[in-house]
Amino acid sequence: QVHLVESGGGLVQAGESLRLSCVASGSTSSITAMGWYRRPPGKLREMVAYIRKDGSTNYADSVKGRFTISRDNAKNTVYLQMNNLKPEDTDAYQCNADALDTTRGVIRDYWGQGTQVTVSS
Repeated sequence: QVHLVESGGGLVQAGESLRLSCVASGSTSSITAMGWYRRPPGKLREMVAYIRKDGSTNYADSVKGRFTISRDNAKNTVYLQMNNLKPEDTDAYQCNADALDTTRGVIRDYWGQGTQVTVSS
């Protein structure tokens, strides 16, 4: 089992920055990748940024050049630095972890509760 707790959301004006944090606990050694997701109104949940165990990353096109995902393995924490925020970035951001269930040989998804980011124009 992996437990995720997000923090760092808030209300900012367009152009400002926020840094989200996601702290993992439990079976953290089984985590293969972590990422941030959001669900824009009327749309499916979308991947915002993703970082694998080898350090490789992926970003949604809408955030490339503005958001940076990073991790601190010693603290079991993943960060999402969000710069030049736009009103359309307003959403609840959820942390996700993919973790290997060694007893069953499958990857399991774990989710945090989410942290709200609101960007005013």
